[in-house]
Amino acid sequence: MAGPIGIFDSGYGGLTVFREIESLLPEYDYIYLGDNARAPYGARSFETVYRFTLECVKQLFSMGCRLVILACNTASAKALRNIQQLDLPQYGAHYRVLGVIRPTTEIVGHITRTGCIGILATPGTVKSLSYSIEIQHFFPNVRVYQQACPMWVPLIENDEHTGPGADYFVEKDLRALLAQADCIDTVVLGCTHYSLLLEKIRRYLPPEITLMAQGRLVADRLADYLRRHPEIEAYCSKGETRRFFTTETPEIFDEKASRFYGRPVQSQHLSL
Repeated sequence: MAGPIGIFDSGYGGLTVFREIESLLPEYDYIYLGDNARAPYGARSFETVYRFTLECVKQLFSMGCRLVILACNTASAKALRNIQQLDLPQYGAHYRVLGVIRPTTEIVGHITRTGCIGILATPGTVKSLSYSIEIQHFFPNVRVYQQACPMWVPLIENDEHTGPGADYFVEKDLRALLAQADCIDTVVLGCTHYSLLLEKIRRYLPPEITLMAQGRLVADRLADYLRRHPEIEAYCSKGETRRFFTTETPEIFDEKASRFYGRPVQSQHLSL
């Protein structure tokens, strides 16, 4: 039986990916699950992120989702591989879990002209080396430089990202990244939150540097995946419904989620 496509994030950033996915693929049904009660995932161990992410994936499976997108860089970095290799086989061939790192890393080498790529991400994603490993897999000759941006997510989630305080940290971290190598010509936003800082990032990034945000890239790759895998697409229902669930209080979630999603959100509480 066909069911909705599941979109998972530890918090709110995945909504920036979700809005791009549904803009490109509006005909499908979707369930968004935010594990806000246990966010942020970034500073947690690989084992804890894997356990929390697996619990949420299983929950989405139980709600009828055969295809789940981990719209979270931390979950994609620390949990996706284990889930795909250790857990999915027990569900059968018609269940899939995809992440947000590979859609970027499999094309970024075609974008750069100098072969030097910068990654802006949370400390947890930087520490995991997931972007470096994936990019090296597809493009062995590309050099990857990473910069952790520990203040960006708190600024965004506390609605301080439009103020002058955010400018200080954006400029500081961009300067630190570009100081690592003067050949960097492509910068990847390795956190789904960061698209809310696009205006400020572009303000302090030299205009000749290409800036890559994840939302549209993930949406494009998902559309391509569904075309190439009709056996999975057949299990994705098409009723244009959207449901939102949070492990936190819905009133708290809805207020912040609406900023990331771009329009009002009405969620339901879900206990794990």
